[in-house]
Amino acid sequence: MQILNIILTVIILFSREYPQDTRILFDGVSLEGWETVDFEGHGSISVKEGCIIIEAGKLISGIRWIKDFPKTNYEVSLDAKRVQGSDFFCGMTFPVKESFLTLVIGGWGGSVVGLSCIDGYDAANNFTCNVYGLSSNVWYSVRLKVTDEKIEAWIDDYRVVDFTIDDYVLSLRWEVESSIPFGITTYRTTGALKNITLTMDAE
Repeated sequence: MQILNIILTVIILFSREYPQDTRILFDGVSLEGWETVDFEGHGSISVKEGCIIIEAGKLISGIRWIKDFPKTNYEVSLDAKRVQGSDFFCGMTFPVKESFLTLVIGGWGGSVVGLSCIDGYDAANNFTCNVYGLSSNVWYSVRLKVTDEKIEAWIDDYRVVDFTIDDYVLSLRWEVESSIPFGITTYRTTGALKNITLTMDAE
């Protein structure tokens, strides 16, 4: 039954219609292209039933993409859910030209969505902070779009981030610096991921 589920997952994944210039970053069966980030006390990483499972750790747990990744004009899409815990289940660290940011989904007790860090202020303390009701064991469709001028993010069809870069200073909290250039983390929380894609030349 488990083998059948894996086969069905792969068939569904590769039978979907994706925009031109889209790369599949997770094949549903392996962690090819990814590595576990060696955060102190991190939880285990595995693939189960077509999903990447990031187990809760002492603090942060996560994975990092080790192949080429664009710096701007791209879009990342994935499905994510909180399996267990009460904090962020998808902290997506990503490049913005020569800088980096993290899109935090479900942080600071489970409901904060925003970008860390802008002018040194994290997602709970800058103007991108958005409180969003996020339930456990519910799949959410997450989409991140990065261009030279803007960063936008959606949860399902609701836009949760609409940030114009201008002259703001972009940076990371030190805890996730080892996730660059692109990584996904959780905080004391078990998260699941699937359908991870990268579309190039998003403008």
